[in-house]
Amino acid sequence: MTTLPRSFLPLLLMMACLPAHAEKADKDKPINLEADAVTVNDAKKTSIYTGNVILTQGTLIIRGDKLVVREDKEGFQHSTTYGNPQTPSTFKQKMEGKNEYMEGSGQRIEYDGRMDKVQLYTKAWVKKGDDIVHGDYIMYDANAEYAEVIGGGSQAATPATPTGRVRAVIQPKKKPAGTDGATAN
Repeated sequence: MTTLPRSFLPLLLMMACLPAHAEKADKDKPINLEADAVTVNDAKKTSIYTGNVILTQGTLIIRGDKLVVREDKEGFQHSTTYGNPQTPSTFKQKMEGKNEYMEGSGQRIEYDGRMDKVQLYTKAWVKKGDDIVHGDYIMYDANAEYAEVIGGGSQAATPATPTGRVRAVIQPKKKPAGTDGATAN
């Protein structure tokens, strides 16, 4: 298990727990869903979308093979997006005030609206700008400002992580324009 430093946490924010970093207007936009089929159970407060599912809300785009949305008794939304062995679940969202996107992928992506927690499972990765983290499990808890990335060993190996270990690439911060590190006298 690897616990990441607080400075690395913004890389792991995604979906609805991105209010400080995602386009702020996104949460006020309507959610549009496309799928080959949908099953709605009002009694259980669940909806199951299947077949090339595409969810958009403002600049947020989530794609998967299947999306299950559940509402709890207090009205909080819980969702799980599933990929398939050939095509994992993906998300992409524009960052607030920047021409930059955060994106990620996993075989399964879970969001808990009550806990404000996102989890990506199986060959997961999250990228923001040129920074990227890979692991077999990536979790971000926005309330606790806590992230965890776990490798999956050799059975979780991918071309990006041939040993299945956690791998992160973090670029140095860019210096403001006009600074070259020299001090004025």
